[in-house]
Amino acid sequence: MSDLRGLWRGRERYTVFFSDHNDSEIAGLQAAWRADSERSARLHIVAIAPHLQPGSHRIPQTDPRLTLTLLSAPIDTALVQLGAQPDAVFLGVVAGGDFVRPLARIVAAGARLFAASLTEEQRAALQAQGFVFEGEAGHAVFASRKPRLPLPPTPERRAIVLGAGLAGSSACASLCARGWDVTLVERHALPAMEASGNLAGIFMPLLSRDDNIPTRLTRAAYLYALRAWEGLGGIGGAIEGAACGVLQLARDAEHAAVSRAIAAEGRLPPEFARWLEAPEAEALLGLRAPDGGWLFPQGGWARPGSVCAAMLDACGTRLTRRFGVGSVQLERVEGEWLARAEDGSAVAQAPTVVVANGVGARSLAQSSDLPLSSLRGQVTHLDSASLPALPLVLCREAYLTPASGGIACAGATYDLDGDPMLRAASQQENIDRLRSLVSDPQAAQGAPLAGRVGFRCVAPDRLPLVGPLPDFAAAGATERLRDVPRHPGLFALLGYASRGLIWAPLAAELLAAGLEGEPLPLEMALVDALEPARFVLRARRSSRMPLPTMD
Repeated sequence: MSDLRGLWRGRERYTVFFSDHNDSEIAGLQAAWRADSERSARLHIVAIAPHLQPGSHRIPQTDPRLTLTLLSAPIDTALVQLGAQPDAVFLGVVAGGDFVRPLARIVAAGARLFAASLTEEQRAALQAQGFVFEGEAGHAVFASRKPRLPLPPTPERRAIVLGAGLAGSSACASLCARGWDVTLVERHALPAMEASGNLAGIFMPLLSRDDNIPTRLTRAAYLYALRAWEGLGGIGGAIEGAACGVLQLARDAEHAAVSRAIAAEGRLPPEFARWLEAPEAEALLGLRAPDGGWLFPQGGWARPGSVCAAMLDACGTRLTRRFGVGSVQLERVEGEWLARAEDGSAVAQAPTVVVANGVGARSLAQSSDLPLSSLRGQVTHLDSASLPALPLVLCREAYLTPASGGIACAGATYDLDGDPMLRAASQQENIDRLRSLVSDPQAAQGAPLAGRVGFRCVAPDRLPLVGPLPDFAAAGATERLRDVPRHPGLFALLGYASRGLIWAPLAAELLAAGLEGEPLPLEMALVDALEPARFVLRARRSSRMPLPTMD
């Protein structure tokens, strides 16, 4: 492999793209970077790895100055969806020339190309796009004068994070790992006191026949969370919970037929998801499973508060905690944001703010126009003696966890009201669903009213909001996402609904990568789908729709 030491020296960031994933080459490049006393401040590696499940895979590194992103897609598709500007490209044997234009669109000015083998047609196509070759070897420099998308400047690494639930704790962990000094502002005296305060959250992927955006996002987030949690001490270690597996029962025979069709395509590794027909599911569960179900062997449950604690502990001395401050408002003062308490006192000040306080974002002037809803969720806590013993998490329309400390969790409801108190009707709804799950009409008979109420923050399309906050008032006639005006230095991690446990780590990684000018850990189609500014464009389109006429 060519020596990059003369190319990355003195740089803040340097990005390398490999058309073929090779562990030894990547390890060698990282070792050469570490050994160079004049290395770039950060090294980012992107490689195509077709053996993985489709999409992007951010692989956590022990050194936070390094990132590794693996893409499972044909090279032309991967380049179109890649949110990065490679400074060096190592090109193996590639068929055809469809990759040339997408490569030329994203490489940095002056990028170096090292090609192992090129056809005459590929060489000519690369030359036509601005690559200038050096002799007969497959080495070239990108000399096109076409404008490049600007990378963000090196940030001043100081931030305020609002909210100490899963969203805010993940943001703190991702930013502090990159050398940011973060002030975490929380209205309660402790972290994870709102929607992240339940005894148990379920982690499992999502499947669909068409592999749609929610499925792709949840798969990427689930796989990233599993890797990230290992770095924090693991489920059952530093994180309270169990990677015991999840069995998702088919709703009915029609749902089972669709599931069989997905399984028959053979795209899902068995360690990720495995379809079980009724006899196998019942043997595993020890209960009836008349239509079969999906087994997610790496899934399970975790106490969200312990995940928050592990992430905040990993921040070390770079994190300052300002808890018990009540509600705050944001004020722009001389290029920085000031968080003020209700009594007018200053709580924190920084050039960057991450709004990660769930439904609390609706009370901030800068985010009040976002169409966020609050959905009430009541979880029921049950004495394990009143239920069948479960070897894993069981779910369908609802879920039931294995007992921990003598308590099993069942739920959760989706209510439109704001009642914070436990109520019998919601308890009965949860019990009715769990009885259907375990096929026992007497399960949880006479259970006392016990549990917890939380409020999920939900967007109209049920996708999270990750990125810079739009300025609705200044949007005018904006038609494109990239042209939507933003509040400077203000970012959102919101709308996690009931999937915050697995969405939060990857969403925070996406936000931090954008702030740092790193390769993004998701395909651009997913990045755009999560953009908070999408609601500015949707509001404009709705306002232009003609009103229905009355006969």
